[in-house]
Amino acid sequence: MDRLLQVLFKAFIRRGNFQLTTSRGTTFTFGDGTGTPVAVRFTSRSAEWALLRDPELKLGEIYMDGGLVVERGSIAEVLEIALGQESEAPQWGRLQFLLRFFKRRLQQFNWRNRSRRNVAHHYDLDGRLYSLFLDADRQYSCAYFESLDETLDDAQLAKKRHLAAKLLVAKDHKILDIGCGWGGLGLYLAEMTAASVTGVTLSQEQFAIANHRAAEKHLSERAVFKLEDYRDVQGPFDRIVSVGMFEHVGVGHYDTFFRKCAELLDDKGVMVLHSIGRSEGPGITNPWIAKYIFPGGYIPALSEVLPAIERAGLLVTDIEILRLHYAETLRHWRHRFIAHREEAEKLYDERFVRMWEFYLAASEMAFRKQNMMNFQIQMTKRQDVVPMTRDYIQRNESRLRAIEGRTPPLLRLAGE
Repeated sequence: MDRLLQVLFKAFIRRGNFQLTTSRGTTFTFGDGTGTPVAVRFTSRSAEWALLRDPELKLGEIYMDGGLVVERGSIAEVLEIALGQESEAPQWGRLQFLLRFFKRRLQQFNWRNRSRRNVAHHYDLDGRLYSLFLDADRQYSCAYFESLDETLDDAQLAKKRHLAAKLLVAKDHKILDIGCGWGGLGLYLAEMTAASVTGVTLSQEQFAIANHRAAEKHLSERAVFKLEDYRDVQGPFDRIVSVGMFEHVGVGHYDTFFRKCAELLDDKGVMVLHSIGRSEGPGITNPWIAKYIFPGGYIPALSEVLPAIERAGLLVTDIEILRLHYAETLRHWRHRFIAHREEAEKLYDERFVRMWEFYLAASEMAFRKQNMMNFQIQMTKRQDVVPMTRDYIQRNESRLRAIEGRTPPLLRLAGE
């Protein structure tokens, strides 16, 4: 077994400084010696076999279960080396990919009850967990970093401002927020533009907290949050926004999603979709992520999204690609989570903490090393609804920034 591990790791890890100790105590070093050195150790022969059989699924599992121990560096630095390689996957790895690709529509067949179960799996966890690492407004999606030295809270505020600017919201508009989370974006739109917002979510926790926050801010008349599937919403709406929800739709439901949005959107309406995307064509959901973090989820390629928009009769009026913004967002989340790992362990247990750390680290490195990105697609039904040039976005951001300056900020430290 030690010899087999040496051969396979040598073929895969060609860059970096990676030390591996097998369960029998044999130590090997791989890579070209560059970068931050890391060292890992297998604690059992079964963990070694598991990783060799199915590395995409089993790496996270054996880390969670203590079968792989990081003795130098962090799991994030281990994954930075692993995901930064340009080596081709072994033959059986390509076969596993093809099998998973052919099964992906079945795994992402998200009918209503299944969608609710999938959402509950992740978003109905103890609310205190999310307060350990998110910003004060509980924005659980990619922030918009106008500069790299910006704080997480400022970058999340900039994201809301950026989206609002693209929506071209007026005071009398009715806005639909599909996948409203804990209500942060909807409350921002209601407060800054005086529009009427309806947010929908399938999470019991998010539904309760969003409405509680609306009441606290005396916005309940302008910001209403419902426990409702987007497929059951009745319109019409002047504006539709969806942030971080499309990843849960499933590749087989894209036509349903965009046709429903076209049905709900007024003829002079504007929609903005913000989603994680992949830059290298259609793929699969990582099996560990699908099993433990986001069942039924999938990150789409633009080549899968744009045809569905066209078939729904919507016009694409703007596309913006956000590179590395999510990597920076996840870096902040990971550092905050690690700083509060003792609190997280009290909420759950040590295995859960390792699972969550692996999730945040793997996601960050996927955005840094594997060309993942975020996209924002603006859509209308008519050519003349939005201005001809993009100057209006900056003008609207300046106007919103001035309004924010007159609004008392919500201050909270992570973990409070």
